[in-house]
Amino acid sequence: MTAIKEPVPIDMTARPRDLAEMWRSTTEWLSVHSLQILFAVGAAVLIYLAIAALRGFGKRMIGRPGDALGLSHVAGRAIARTNHFFMVMVAARLVVSYANPPELAFKTISFLFTIAAVFQAAIWAREIILGLVERRTSAEDGHGETLANAMGLIRLLVTFALFAIATVVVLDNLGVNVTGLVAGLGIGGIAIGLAAQGIFSDLFAALSIIFDKPFRRGEVITYDQTTARVERIGLKSTRLRAMSGEKKVISNANLLQKEITSLQTLAQRRVTFGLGIIYQTSDEKADAIPDMLRQIVEAEGFLFINAGLVRFGASSLDYELNFDVPDPDLHDYFLSRHRVGLAIWKRFKAEGIEFAYPTQTSFTAAPDGSTIMPYPEQIHVDGAARRLT
Repeated sequence: MTAIKEPVPIDMTARPRDLAEMWRSTTEWLSVHSLQILFAVGAAVLIYLAIAALRGFGKRMIGRPGDALGLSHVAGRAIARTNHFFMVMVAARLVVSYANPPELAFKTISFLFTIAAVFQAAIWAREIILGLVERRTSAEDGHGETLANAMGLIRLLVTFALFAIATVVVLDNLGVNVTGLVAGLGIGGIAIGLAAQGIFSDLFAALSIIFDKPFRRGEVITYDQTTARVERIGLKSTRLRAMSGEKKVISNANLLQKEITSLQTLAQRRVTFGLGIIYQTSDEKADAIPDMLRQIVEAEGFLFINAGLVRFGASSLDYELNFDVPDPDLHDYFLSRHRVGLAIWKRFKAEGIEFAYPTQTSFTAAPDGSTIMPYPEQIHVDGAARRLT
């Protein structure tokens, strides 16, 4: 038969005795080490003032003109975010050993210093990361609106990640078993990532566009069979205006998977003309056509590349003309091609060179396969046509 244990009585006078003992030891420490305490407080004030001066220097680095996106601005912004609690705890931790305090006071100061240092490091890291992101992508690159929309989410993600790590570090220093907490955060992050996979893929694609700059707002790009001007780069999709006027919306992840050709950075654009002339053109005129084309292109102010006969077509002699237009703008490119084409048509008309069009010649054959005329043969006698019988 199991014996029933008697409840252990609680000594209600233990806590007052502990408080009295702590007060007695503190009073004794203050009376015995008063000079050391005085020197430690003085040293702590000097350390605090030195850190405060460094913090003020960081603020002045922020306001330095002409360096809004420089590394010094990023470093200054991080230094300026040093909080007063951290400054006090740094000063206290550096001088506490000299004052030889009671063990409880020393442990308390060490614990508070750990908390202040960990969270201050998280604040510095957040400012440096966000500053580098803003430095990497500026508004003048054409991504200002997109970056402004993304910065709120980026700031939230960076802050959550850094302060979650700081909390885990503090709990670990307190002796708490954080293995389960870390595992829970990891599983939760995986679940959220899988649930919002499409959203995050488009978001990171938008950040890739901001950082890598494959194109900017206002540029004319070509993907698949579409040529359009970029109007807006959002967090999930990019909006474009096609050359025919339609508004096109495509997800960022899908857009980056395609081969993109940017027409904005072209110093010049190549124009290729195909020309077909009739086979009845004389040898002299056929040989002079490349030089005629060169004269036409240079007269219009463009860069002539080459021209010549490229193939014998079914009903034409096919020539090809290549020249460069120095203006990459699509409208000017179209007008330039129009001007050259019209000049070619006028010059060929003046030279008596005929453009070919599809033609077909029919031949009539006798039963034995020999070619015969499709009409009775005639002879001319004294200016009059007579039929041969």
